[in-house]
Amino acid sequence: MTRFVDVSTMTRLIQEVGLTRLIGELADCIQSDFIRWPEFDKCARVANHSEIGVIELMPVANAKNYAFKYVNGHPNNTRQGLYTVMAFGVLAEVETGYPVLLSELTLATALRTCATSLMAARALARPDARRMALIGNGAQSEFQALAFHHHLGIEEIAVYDVDPLATEKLVRNLSAWPSLKIVRARSTAEAVRGADIVTTVTADKAYATIITPDMIEPGMHINGVGGDCPGKTELHADVLRGARVFVEYEPQTRIEGDIQQLPADFPVVDLWRVLAGEVAGRQSAGQVTVFDSVGFALEDYSTLRYVLEQAERRNLGETVQLVPWADDPKDLFSHTRSNAHRATMRRAA
Repeated sequence: MTRFVDVSTMTRLIQEVGLTRLIGELADCIQSDFIRWPEFDKCARVANHSEIGVIELMPVANAKNYAFKYVNGHPNNTRQGLYTVMAFGVLAEVETGYPVLLSELTLATALRTCATSLMAARALARPDARRMALIGNGAQSEFQALAFHHHLGIEEIAVYDVDPLATEKLVRNLSAWPSLKIVRARSTAEAVRGADIVTTVTADKAYATIITPDMIEPGMHINGVGGDCPGKTELHADVLRGARVFVEYEPQTRIEGDIQQLPADFPVVDLWRVLAGEVAGRQSAGQVTVFDSVGFALEDYSTLRYVLEQAERRNLGETVQLVPWADDPKDLFSHTRSNAHRATMRRAA
């Protein structure tokens, strides 16, 4: 049988664990899998693009489990009262192919995205970072803010969005955490000025240059989260040229990340190698570092693994017969009959 975790169950899981504790535990879970990077069979996500959005399938596996996430990205959905990003995922046994978990991943994707940003910043940002700029105040912004406040010591966040209502929503939601100072900026440049960390989480599917070279200050760390598909960028190419750039899975980031603007031989560093201690991350206090984050399937594998462990421990969700189970695995036809009829046939046999 397959454990099913829907949105209401995920909400209950978050409430039982605690939001900020869950973000920290998930960051640790993702990091533990990144350190075991060579054990996983990886590929770039399979994407189907249209003029108005993208639908993607993100698979990954190791010797024990296979996972995939279905996820969309439709920036205009908010005009219809729909979310820009929605997702669900499956975790299955490699030995049998049977699915052990079917889970909502819309909430969980926001959690794993901020947890991944946190994981990268722990390794790459200056240890004395206290001020962050948050550009893009949509669905993922609160998660990013709380991750950096509670787990990296960020005390002040300057926020900006082209949509003032998005910023109002963010400020309202974060008012429950008075220890975090929120400053409303009138422009991206104003928000970025004096920031130790800059996180961009925008949704517009366009070649954008939200962060430009004149905004960059020595020692900054930039989390470029919103540039995650072909034709969608946030950072000016010269920002990348002047920084040490880190990526999740290089073949995918070359296509989808901000580095899509640059030649194929532009040097980047695999984040997993930094986490595993194979290469250095930040090389000096004044160096500018960029995490060109596009979102990779291994992060969703880690999330599904974490959700299953917590759901089983807390007896959350329900078990469903997502795929057939039978006394005779060669008799698939029996599932065309009623349960009572199948029971009668078994007794007769």
